[in-house]
Amino acid sequence: MERLQKVIAHAGFASRRKAEEMILEGKVKVNGKVVKELGVKVSPSDRVEVGGIPVEKEEPVYFLFYKPRGVISSVQDEKGRKAVTDYFPEIKQRIYPVGRLDYDTSGVLLLTNDGEFANLLMHPRNEIEKEYIAKIKGVPTRENLKSLEKGIHLEDGKTAPARVKLISADKKKGTAIIQLSIHEGRNRQVRRMFEAIGHPVLKLRREKYAFLTLQGLKSGDARELTAHEIKQLRVLAENS
Repeated sequence: MERLQKVIAHAGFASRRKAEEMILEGKVKVNGKVVKELGVKVSPSDRVEVGGIPVEKEEPVYFLFYKPRGVISSVQDEKGRKAVTDYFPEIKQRIYPVGRLDYDTSGVLLLTNDGEFANLLMHPRNEIEKEYIAKIKGVPTRENLKSLEKGIHLEDGKTAPARVKLISADKKKGTAIIQLSIHEGRNRQVRRMFEAIGHPVLKLRREKYAFLTLQGLKSGDARELTAHEIKQLRVLAENS
């Protein structure tokens, strides 16, 4: 027996918190009857519906994906662009990305059908560190890099402190390679941070998500997370 909101979250309908809201709003039925109380437990034989749609009790799956450039971090795209889920045609579960990477950004991206797990990792209070390698236009000064480290003012507020390292600089070509580690997840944040110091990003890749790396993967490849990695991510998020 599992709590109703957990079953809904695991099926990918919503986060556990959102599932609780839907229960309280009378949008959930168990065996044809509306349930408005939290704490109700259901068995695998119970029929659960959310907004009239049956909840299929899928086995949770977790993937680490090397997202290529030119792919949208979504289940599908109205413009017909390639989506990350197009790389998983053999997966029957309804998986979706945990967070997002920009269309032109490559690198580590997690996908799952476990809504509770995804929400835990994406919640702003859970400071999961993400490491990026950026090729930028121009060669930044030490003062530029320090401003990124301390936090920089963007249109949606000041960024949290970051870890920044100059990997290489090519003064002839007028480019530099920078390693940047942040724990926030604002829209296009890394690109906007570099634009703010006058050095727009030419190429961007996410190298690490927490302790997970691209090791052993080529662009477009994926692998399942191990049980130990899933547990580590939960512990990391819950204790951050």
